[in-house]
Amino acid sequence: MKDLEGKNIIVTGASGGIGNSIIKKLDQVGANILASGTRIEKLGELKDKFGNIKTLKFDISQNEKIEEFVENATKELGGNLDCIVNNAGVTQDNLAIRMSLEEWQKVININLTSTFLMNKSAIKKMLKNKSGKIVNITSVVGHTGNLGQANYTASKAGIIAMSKSLAIEYAKKNININCISPGFIKTAMTDKLDDKFKEAIISKIPSARLGNPDDVANAVLFLCSNQSNYINGETLHVNGGMYMS
Repeated sequence: MKDLEGKNIIVTGASGGIGNSIIKKLDQVGANILASGTRIEKLGELKDKFGNIKTLKFDISQNEKIEEFVENATKELGGNLDCIVNNAGVTQDNLAIRMSLEEWQKVININLTSTFLMNKSAIKKMLKNKSGKIVNITSVVGHTGNLGQANYTASKAGIIAMSKSLAIEYAKKNININCISPGFIKTAMTDKLDDKFKEAIISKIPSARLGNPDDVANAVLFLCSNQSNYINGETLHVNGGMYMS
């Protein structure tokens, strides 16, 4: 995707398995990347691995500092923002009757409120450019629900609805806002699951395997590129057929 060469792209949640693959794929096509996360040592590893990228430590739960972060990140990229990939998020699982207000609010705040504020700040930059792409990473459970994840599923479903609303608002400004909804992806987190639980998950996936982080990263490349110029307010499902909308 030659059209991504030299494009200025921010990626949050860059230090995890999916984030790492997104950085790798964008680097391969020559994008100008700023990788963000909370773990400075992981960002350092990314910098060592992909020497051309820029890194900036930031905790997206700091809502009041998000606009400043996007401003600083854009300056690091040279003063222009073409695309942002909102990949950062958290889980804090519990059954509903045991879930504390703090557990609910933490997940909603980081996954939904902070993602909205990242979108808002990015849109302000993109309006000046008269173009831009925003990719919000959601989850299959935002469509299906999941045991013990009322907070997480609500936050991810909220991202989908929010993205549709923002897409309607800014489509005429040549800003495309879409979601990617991964299913169960092979990462360090899924590696910790016991074999019986993995087998139970895989039995529900028509492709009969967990996804790879690169599967998600390939979808990110598509939605950041000019090949997706007429796609707006959509959710691209990357789940091996586990959920078909």
